[in-house]
Amino acid sequence: MTTVERVVTTASSVPLHTPFVTALRRTETTDTVIVTITDSDGRTGWGEAPQVWQVTGESLASATACIEQMLAPAVTGRRLDDRDDLEAAAAVVQRTVARNFGAKAAVDAALHDLVAEAEGTSVAALLGSRADGVRDVLTTDVTLSAGTAGALADTARERVSDGFRTLKMKVGTDAGTDVQRVASVRDAVGPDVAIRLDANQGWTREEAVRVIRALEVADLGVELVEQPVVADDVEGLAWVRERVGLPIMADESCYSPWDLERIIRLGAADLVNVKLAKCGSLTVGRDMLRRAHEAGLGTIVGSMMESHVGVGAAAAVVAAEPTTAVSDLDAAWWSVASPVVGGISYSGNQVHVPSTDGFGISGFAQPG
Repeated sequence: MTTVERVVTTASSVPLHTPFVTALRRTETTDTVIVTITDSDGRTGWGEAPQVWQVTGESLASATACIEQMLAPAVTGRRLDDRDDLEAAAAVVQRTVARNFGAKAAVDAALHDLVAEAEGTSVAALLGSRADGVRDVLTTDVTLSAGTAGALADTARERVSDGFRTLKMKVGTDAGTDVQRVASVRDAVGPDVAIRLDANQGWTREEAVRVIRALEVADLGVELVEQPVVADDVEGLAWVRERVGLPIMADESCYSPWDLERIIRLGAADLVNVKLAKCGSLTVGRDMLRRAHEAGLGTIVGSMMESHVGVGAAAAVVAAEPTTAVSDLDAAWWSVASPVVGGISYSGNQVHVPSTDGFGISGFAQPG
């Protein structure tokens, strides 16, 4: 009988090669809690909880406390022999504490990793049930941090030369100049590169409609606009969507399956962005994608500022349940180096997902 033997948390801070700037924050490091769970057969599963004060409200201290004081005792000693045991253990994680979705996602991911390793398969294969199997190469967009029109144009050219074909522009910092900055990027990269916008809740309802209509008039080829208004204003999201032509995507407004149902009921968005640090579970994330597809909504899977561990978990979900649009899996690309050995890797705009042995992580990387 295989059981969960030990749960360990490790704070991780990885420098970024370029500052990451949005309407909500600026960071030069990826600060997370990496969770390792060891079973009685000596295997280790990996997960990660990001610190995102301005979005989820979780910190390194709160995630560590949640895992060490509540989640670790709840799963330690539990059987983990098969998928039924995994489902039971994952359910315990979800009901042990309220919210704390990043902490729950980290433990949930590590449990999935352990079972996949035991089966000699990938986490994506563990999650997937499609007849055509799972993918091991995914495409990602790349974020352009908020900045001046000139700086954004220069960065956009660099990212296209790096191999990216979908650019995610951070707007919402100044409604008066947002259109100008989008135009600058479009001029810099030409017509064949996709540009999507993320306002990170930075506009009022009225500002959102005014800016999006101006973008439509300027015919700048914008793919979609993500989270134009504050997260709690789902009615406002629907109000904006009714008044513009560009597709609207919900991010911070869509944490749980219940949030998704509200968005569907209100007609508040054309697409949703599913993130593990918002929904707290790989299987919940996968099921949210399936429900969104059933309802006719477009989908992507996103990432917070996570390292290769957390993005690897998100990538496994996409590999198991493909999204309708290019997903947002570039977070670990910003890191100077991975904190672990193995796991996902990047090649231009491609994310390579391990096809065996869980997430494919064999240990912490040596400093330096």
